[in-house]
Amino acid sequence: MNPVLAFVIVMLVWTISDFVAKKTKSLLSSLFVASIIFLIGFLTGIFPEDLLTSSSLLALAGVVVGFVIVHLGTMISLEDFKKQWRTLLVGIATVIGIGVALLIAGLIFGGGIHPGTYDAVAARPLDFVVAGVGALSGGTISVIIVQEAALGAGLTAVAIFPVLIAALQGLVGFPLTSIILRREAARLKGEYRAGNISAPADAEEQVKAEGRLPAPLRTTAGTLFIVGVVVLISILINNVTDGILNTFVVALLFGIALRTFGIFKPSILNGIDAFGLMMIAILILIFGPLATVNAGDLARLALPLLICFAFGVAGIAGFAALTGKLLGYSVSMSIAIGLTALFGFPGTMVLSQEAAKGAGESAEEVAAIEHEILPKMIVAGFSTVTITSVVVTSIIAGHIGG
Repeated sequence: MNPVLAFVIVMLVWTISDFVAKKTKSLLSSLFVASIIFLIGFLTGIFPEDLLTSSSLLALAGVVVGFVIVHLGTMISLEDFKKQWRTLLVGIATVIGIGVALLIAGLIFGGGIHPGTYDAVAARPLDFVVAGVGALSGGTISVIIVQEAALGAGLTAVAIFPVLIAALQGLVGFPLTSIILRREAARLKGEYRAGNISAPADAEEQVKAEGRLPAPLRTTAGTLFIVGVVVLISILINNVTDGILNTFVVALLFGIALRTFGIFKPSILNGIDAFGLMMIAILILIFGPLATVNAGDLARLALPLLICFAFGVAGIAGFAALTGKLLGYSVSMSIAIGLTALFGFPGTMVLSQEAAKGAGESAEEVAAIEHEILPKMIVAGFSTVTITSVVVTSIIAGHIGG
């Protein structure tokens, strides 16, 4: 496809999605609207399968995602980060909840998968349970782990299953999280007006407004250079530890540390010329899997997918709400934290910001609400998708085909 035409179409889709989100005050999030447009476009053939690739945005996103992760770290103060131990526990409980709920589903609907139903491959219900847990709670790495185990056992349908979940889970996660975060944002607005929470103090921000970087490194090119160096170091640490210390987790921690020591200014990428395009490119990463959805696979695996999402979301809501309540979080915030398992970054950031802007009626209110929601959602996304899910999936994937 012509690269310029592809780029223009993608920008049109995002313009429409942004417009709808603003008109509905984020009741329909921009991510959800864009997901629906892309899914319909790919399934009907209106959009060619190489649309996103031809636009060059996917390639750009692959390069700059680490840069934005560092930027996210500089949005979170060390004090904010220390408070997120409860969020980490809710995230861990969420992955456990998904596993328990899908195991129950496997027992209820475990009459066996009959040969010929799914590509002439016979599989036990437990195989789909394991695949569902890995895909529903995790990202690309978890899907790859499940796929390798399933293909190694000759179970092609089981290998397809997590790909479809990964492609479609945003369609479930985005609207649910948007609705729940709107409720949490409305609650926080009441707390702000009652004087129980406040907008983040800007005294520290004024002192560290420019950070300690020399002037040449505060330009667009200089900022991208120095943040790129941090990303390269994060990649090196990931490689040296054989992935135990994930690139993006390390990048986030570097961002927090460099802001804490005043080397990087808060929100390091804000104000540089390239940031807007970088964000759009990263958001396009979300929709890439939709181009791979095959209508035939979708039809054959429709029932397992429906069961997986229904029980998975129930497990998320139940375990996250209970754990969060015991730790002092509101039910709505706890469930929103749990639902990050369905999408992770950058959805965690976009939905938090949309909820805050939809509820707040002044810049101060928006800042106060976002300050309460955003750190929790960012840490939640990493605790579920990037860390806990990968560990759990690595342990249980060996049971596929066993």
